Amino acid sequence: MKKLVASITLALLMAGAAQAADLGGKLLKVGSDTTSPPMESIDPATGQVVGFDVDVVNAICAKINCQVEFVTTGWDGIFAALDQGNFDLVASGVSITDERKKAMDFSEPYIVNSQAVLTRVEDQNLSLEEFKAQGRKLSAQANTTDAQVAENVVGKENVVAYDSFSAAIIALKNKDVDGVVINGANAAAYEREFAGELVAAIKDLESDPLGLVFRKGDENVAAFNEGLEAIKDDGTLDQLIAKYWGLN
Repeated sequence: MKKLVASITLALLMAGAAQAADLGGKLLKVGSDTTSPPMESIDPATGQVVGFDVDVVNAICAKINCQVEFVTTGWDGIFAALDQGNFDLVASGVSITDERKKAMDFSEPYIVNSQAVLTRVEDQNLSLEEFKAQGRKLSAQANTTDAQVAENVVGKENVVAYDSFSAAIIALKNKDVDGVVINGANAAAYEREFAGELVAAIKDLESDPLGLVFRKGDENVAAFNEGLEAIKDDGTLDQLIAKYWGLN
């Protein structure tokens, strides 16, 4: 009987192993707008793409046997480039929205992000109510959920959207706008970069789940979801969150 139980247990284990996703060492290209530390950016010392998204994708690939090459791509054309086959997936702090799900497939969420408002230091005590009442202008990167949040706060007529986040920052420093809606996950990095000039004065606005993005019908979505579940279960994802934000 013991031998029979052992044989059944071994068979079940082997069946589980056989069902585990295995992409056979496939090299996948990953599109990313590498201007958003700590999610993704270029390490000036090495020229390599680094950040939380990079570590998450690599950790998933370690579970499902794949390799990745990150391809720096401007946000404005990143989804069109994915659809055209320039890369296999996008990892760039992308919010999962119902509108986007009509045109692309997402992995399960790997983190939930909330927006913040970056202001000049002298304006750091302004409230959202004062932004609205005084008709102050907000900026954000175009075609992002940040831009949608900005419109919700001050109205579309008081939002200036820019093709790049760096252009929005320049507008804020030049006093063309009074705040920039930013990914809350990036806020601390920009506070450090512009210490003494800019600060994330208003935090915890609307929250969005972030996911990896694939072309519609891509069969790799299931494998990545399996790998994501594995790094959640074994604590790897919590360790990466702690590494970049000191929390989980």
